[in-house]
Amino acid sequence: MTDGIYTEAFECRRDRLTLANREEEMSSLTALVQDARAGSGGIALLEGVVGIGKSLLLDRLVSALPADGLYVLTARCDALEHDFPFGVVRQLFEPLLATLDEPQLTQLLSGSARTAAQALSGEKLPGDALLPTEDMSYAVLHGLYWFTCNLAAEAPLVIVVDDAHCADMASLRFLTHLARRIEGLPVLLVLSQRTGDEATDAALLSDIAGQPLCRVLRPGPLTHQGVGHLVKTVFGHEADDEFHEACLAITGGNPLLVHSLLSVLRLGGRPPTVEGLPYVTAHDGAFFHEAVRSVLQQQPESAAAAARALAVMGDDALPEVCARLAGLDDATHSAAMRALRSNGLVSEVDDGRRWSFNHGLIREVIVADLPPEQLAQAHRHAARLLLDAGARAEQVAGHLLMTPLPATEDWAVTVLREAAREASFRGAPALAVDLLRHCLPPEGPTPEDTPVLAELGLAEAGVDPQASVRHLQAALEHVHEPPLRFRLLSSLASGLIRSGQSLQAVRLLSEEAPTVRDADLQRLLEGQRLMASAEDLTSFTVTLQEYPFDISRPGDTPGERALIAAGAGLCSVRAVRAQESAAAARRVLESSVPGVDSPFFLTTAATALLYAGLPDEADAAYQRVMGITRQSQRLLLHGLCQALRAEAQYRLGALSEALAATRSALNVVPPRHWGRTLALPVATQIHALIDSGDLAGADAAAAQAFPSTSLDTWQWNEFLCARGRLRLTHQDPKGALEDLLEAGRRQHLWTRTSPAVSSWWFWAGRAHLALGAPAAARELAEDAVERARKGKLTDALGAGLRLLATTESGARKLGVLEEALSALDGSPARLERARTLVDYGSTLHACGRTEAARETLRQGLDLAYALGAAQLHAQANDALLATGARPRRVTSSGVESLTPSEAQVARMAAAGGTNREIAEELFVTQRTVEQHLTSVYRKVGVSGRRGLGRFFGPGSTAK
Repeated sequence: MTDGIYTEAFECRRDRLTLANREEEMSSLTALVQDARAGSGGIALLEGVVGIGKSLLLDRLVSALPADGLYVLTARCDALEHDFPFGVVRQLFEPLLATLDEPQLTQLLSGSARTAAQALSGEKLPGDALLPTEDMSYAVLHGLYWFTCNLAAEAPLVIVVDDAHCADMASLRFLTHLARRIEGLPVLLVLSQRTGDEATDAALLSDIAGQPLCRVLRPGPLTHQGVGHLVKTVFGHEADDEFHEACLAITGGNPLLVHSLLSVLRLGGRPPTVEGLPYVTAHDGAFFHEAVRSVLQQQPESAAAAARALAVMGDDALPEVCARLAGLDDATHSAAMRALRSNGLVSEVDDGRRWSFNHGLIREVIVADLPPEQLAQAHRHAARLLLDAGARAEQVAGHLLMTPLPATEDWAVTVLREAAREASFRGAPALAVDLLRHCLPPEGPTPEDTPVLAELGLAEAGVDPQASVRHLQAALEHVHEPPLRFRLLSSLASGLIRSGQSLQAVRLLSEEAPTVRDADLQRLLEGQRLMASAEDLTSFTVTLQEYPFDISRPGDTPGERALIAAGAGLCSVRAVRAQESAAAARRVLESSVPGVDSPFFLTTAATALLYAGLPDEADAAYQRVMGITRQSQRLLLHGLCQALRAEAQYRLGALSEALAATRSALNVVPPRHWGRTLALPVATQIHALIDSGDLAGADAAAAQAFPSTSLDTWQWNEFLCARGRLRLTHQDPKGALEDLLEAGRRQHLWTRTSPAVSSWWFWAGRAHLALGAPAAARELAEDAVERARKGKLTDALGAGLRLLATTESGARKLGVLEEALSALDGSPARLERARTLVDYGSTLHACGRTEAARETLRQGLDLAYALGAAQLHAQANDALLATGARPRRVTSSGVESLTPSEAQVARMAAAGGTNREIAEELFVTQRTVEQHLTSVYRKVGVSGRRGLGRFFGPGSTAK
């Protein structure tokens, strides 16, 4: 196989390619041809690595030679013909002999040349011609020499032998014989050989290279200009210098690899840009794959072994470890890596202390060609070598994971467990699970595997709840140490809840909590039992009847604080105990100890504040807990905390922040891991999207699929409320009322009777009004107002009075709305205040108080705009126009002109966040961030993010 056969990509044949960076070599060969035609013999030896372009250079030389007045003899050697004597000689002369008549043949084979007939006819030669021997007949070689001389006497002769290192011994001896006597003959002998080949018979070719007339040409790697030339050949246009530099880095300037890489890009429909290069893989890079394989197959065995070792070890491996894996000493390994570098496959990094493949596909090619058993064995051997060399557990474990069978040896299990702990600490629970699963024997765990089983069950809690339950149950039978038993019980109960088995969780905690011989740990489990019962209606009903719910304890220990938080969370959903629950929640949060108190119960305490009508306090508490859950990598709890915080932000009127929080919650935790609780963040998202004016987004959120177990939860009540409101917005009051009344029925079953818990009653009242049933709306409003007054729930009171006002008219309606505004005075619920302002302004106008109406509606309009409440803003604008007023134009410049989303992005950019970081934090695209910043720069009059400091820096007044 020759090294210069380029892969035929997009029907571009080899003879249609042009040479790149070979002007000097072509000029030298052309000059030697001219010398031969003038009667002076010459020799040219092309040396280079696989793919450097030797064959293409010889092809171009032959195609450029004149057809008349010159004999051109060519041969291309193949390793398969290495043992056939005079195979190359016959390739050279037989085509010519077939064109000659009898007199010409007789003349050419006259004299000493007659012995050449033996070689050319394939007859048995003196000695054993099937093998290279030292007693090769001198007469045959000399006869061939005279035959060549006779041929050159008729016309100058150019003999071209490609891949001479693969030629048979007999032909090599003839070429050497000719080279020693070529002076004075009109003959040019051009040979090519591959460098770095262990199979090459270097002696004879070295003899030729040592002849005084021999010109050795060594084509080098492509330059930037050479790559550019190939780019233009393949694509028809040029690329930039950055792309040329990247191509050189990937291929080492090897023309075969460069052309194959460009072919892959062209066939994949990708332009020649840096951005397209990382996407070249084994799947769409077949041409590059074959080119790499061609280069690899023609390397010495030591280089091939070194390449396989580097493919297994990875680019960051130490050379000495790679050498051990390849079975080479350090010196041989270094020489092998240099050979790979010369072929454009690898590069030195870290000042030569390490090596890396120029492109990931090269490693893919090598790995793909290894049998699975050999590859697995190599990875296991690599793991042991790395362990002995003192490598990190994570690095050693990475190789163990590449083996199909579990690694159950003691040293391997120790490494995998240590790597799993590191993965959990870094926030990679799925990796920790994979590592620990690899420790267990294929036939199933035994009691001796209990420590691994326990760690695996704990790691699976946030990744695979069903598997976590199964493994924790198996481990629990053999664990008696109080702290570990507590952890297993707690995690097992959580897994059962997430798996839709809340009743089993309650039973488990009731039965097993006494087996933990520590009073405070028992209190923690008791608190968890209370929260577990809140996820199952049957258990919750029993708990409400039997449990005392004493939340007045001081909370001196983590267990006590957990019980108080659980009690406060359950009591806060009833208005009569809302403020008592808020006081208990504050006590828990204020006395909690970082790293000691469970973030789950801190989240519960924050929720008690939320349901007590204190969204600002709840938001601050959620932020604190989110920091803890983010650091501890408790992703599901972190996502739940994000979802609850989104509800707090929504109640505060921070619509863009609420939407960002719901997107964050739903992206941090995959939908399948939300399970029964998925309805909670989706409900908040629907409400915020409606108020933001994005009904299409709200429709999409409402249309997503939910697990069937969601229907049995209180979270589903909130979704029914959100969907009912969405149907009402779409002018479907009948469908809306069905959802909303069902939500209310379920809320009463769950004793979630506080009007501050859910707004189902408000939207049900509006649906009743739309259907012409004001009495039913009034009943809902009066019940909500009464409960809100008893629970001192100002936000719910304001909303209830606003609903009640819709059932009134004239001065009485004004009076109710004035009371609502008074209740909301100083409240952090800005969205509810904006709604009330718009309703009050519209009522003032209906009562003939136009000037007062305009002033009130302008306040509502401005507040709605500041909050990003597009739907309410449009309503306020229409109401203001109805008064005959011309609404002020929305400010088009300055900080006050920024939308909430623009202001949020601007603040983060001023704080030093990059576009990527801001996009990831807000769960939007970088393009969206760029658009927001461009708008901000224009509005505040700065040229870039440096100028944002004076508007959004620490000393600025921008909010």
